[in-house]
Amino acid sequence: MSPRFTQSFKIQAVEKALNRQDNTTLKEVADSLGVGLSSLTRWTRQPKNQELESISRNEVGSMKKEKRPQDWTLEERLNMIISCGALDDQALSEYCREQGIYPHHLAQWKLDFTNDRQSGKPVPRSEVKTLKYENKVLKKELNRKDKALAGTAALLVLQKKSQRDLGKRRGQLTMSNERTGIVTLVTQA
Repeated sequence: MSPRFTQSFKIQAVEKALNRQDNTTLKEVADSLGVGLSSLTRWTRQPKNQELESISRNEVGSMKKEKRPQDWTLEERLNMIISCGALDDQALSEYCREQGIYPHHLAQWKLDFTNDRQSGKPVPRSEVKTLKYENKVLKKELNRKDKALAGTAALLVLQKKSQRDLGKRRGQLTMSNERTGIVTLVTQA
């Protein structure tokens, strides 16, 4: 959904576009205002047809584009947190509305400052990549050690069960009483 601009903002944008310096393009002006080039071009044509209302010079001077919360500098955020420190919820909401932000932005900024995070900067890709690689290597090593431990445990169990001699040499005749003992040991294993 495209943003809706007030009539006063459109007038200010047109004045800025018409009063720009020779080395500044209309595209640069549109980018600085955060509007599309086609919108600004359409607005500059409207005064020729008297489609824009006229406003006083004081109104034009007092107009400015509202800042988004992510456009606030760290210093401005800190000043806002300090100035809102003693306000109750109702006064805080009202003051935030005047500044063009919400109270939850202040809460997030407080967390950012207390957690020593810098305006929610994301972790660099290279760091994420190295962490993923380290995680993969550690998982491989853990699986290898798990398998080695399982093999060692199986060998220990077999050693305990083979403590008894299952007969003499291969191919020799075993007596019936030895044979029943061997069968029970094999079934236990």
